[in-house]
Amino acid sequence: MAKGREQSHRDAIIQQFSQQAVPFTQVPGHYDALQLLVEMSGVGKLDEVLDVACGPGLVACEFARYAKHVTGVDITPAMIEQARQRQDEQRLENLSWDIGTAVPLAYPDRSFSLIITRYSFHHLLKPQEALSEMIRVCRPGGAVMVADVAMPPAKSAAYDHLELIRDPSHTHALTEEEFEALFQRSGLVDCRRSAYGVDIELETQIRASFPKPGDDRVIRELVSADVGVDRLGVNAREEAGKIVYTVPIAVYVGRKR
Repeated sequence: MAKGREQSHRDAIIQQFSQQAVPFTQVPGHYDALQLLVEMSGVGKLDEVLDVACGPGLVACEFARYAKHVTGVDITPAMIEQARQRQDEQRLENLSWDIGTAVPLAYPDRSFSLIITRYSFHHLLKPQEALSEMIRVCRPGGAVMVADVAMPPAKSAAYDHLELIRDPSHTHALTEEEFEALFQRSGLVDCRRSAYGVDIELETQIRASFPKPGDDRVIRELVSADVGVDRLGVNAREEAGKIVYTVPIAVYVGRKR
């Protein structure tokens, strides 16, 4: 039963992100805070980096400017195709790409000195296992970093409801407390946290998404009705005649003993 659920969920991810492979790169917010991630990670010229659920390679290509080598892995072939194209456009040579899962990761223990993932945990059925896998393939003394949505507990259910309509491959955005507990129980040391917000224009996000027919109207109504209310936890508001909202992102990094 569990195996069937996992396969069904993987199929949902591949279906969604095969469609989103190009539109994903056209959402301006997906380029936000890359420099913050670079600085928090402490990446350097000797690092061999793994970017888990790398998508179209936005983070991997940025880290390749600082690291010895970056490997990107993603379950969706169309995303890897976009990542290779991005690498070619930026004329970066120190990257390689694999099609594969986050749980398990198809790499031996202690394969990398820095493991990162951005915006993936809210698509995973078992984020704790994903973090454990990231730690397993990290070398002692290396770093593990996760950046993802972190919601106030009181807003979590409403936000999950919205995102499940927008993207059926969504599972659950960790609450701030769940995210904190995940790292505190991980065995990583010297854990540090930062945060930022991703500003998203509603119509741009809808165009980059592939909800069920008619659900685009539901998304529009839910976010528009939340202006000045903030039940969703994203500070929906009007700016220059458009609906804009901000998704709260937490960044955690810790060192493996």
